[in-house]
Amino acid sequence: MTNSKNKKIDTKKMVVLALFAAMAYLCLYVFRFKVQFLSLEIKDVFITMSGFIFGPLTAIAVAFVEAFLEMITLSDTGIYGAIMNFAGSTAFAGTASLIYKYKKNLFGAMVGLISAIAVMTGVMIVLNILITPFYMKAPRETVVSMIPTLLLPFNLIKGSLNSAFVFLLYKPLSGALKSFGMLPKTQDFKFDK
Repeated sequence: MTNSKNKKIDTKKMVVLALFAAMAYLCLYVFRFKVQFLSLEIKDVFITMSGFIFGPLTAIAVAFVEAFLEMITLSDTGIYGAIMNFAGSTAFAGTASLIYKYKKNLFGAMVGLISAIAVMTGVMIVLNILITPFYMKAPRETVVSMIPTLLLPFNLIKGSLNSAFVFLLYKPLSGALKSFGMLPKTQDFKFDK
């Protein structure tokens, strides 16, 4: 009996994770704006919510699936873009969900998301310096010169936008998943305290 119950819970978890990965991927079609060679989208919202519900390792797995799907379908930057997308999503969602895992309340979510913005921005600036010269065929100095005028503000805006949408959507979406029986009713969601 317990084995059957665990399988049912694992199946539900896999369905929810597939749903989050699909929603993150669909965001690329619905809300995606190009700013020079950078892409502004809100896919990290759903990757972060998967981490808030199931933990940071889950967010990393969902980020990997989404980055792979993006690489084989939409990306014009190939493996370089996939590495950047995975690293950015992992830095953002992994940081936010790791902090939220240990402080499951509004304060923990706020600290997690603010930290996520900072970590993701730092990671993306470093990766742009290291990787962008290869796929843009531009001197590293050109990329470095873009930090104050493009890379820094872009990543801060992208992180802030994703954080705002996490705040708007997390509680209603997790509540809907609980009401459909996809998450346990006893699951601890203290996002409003």
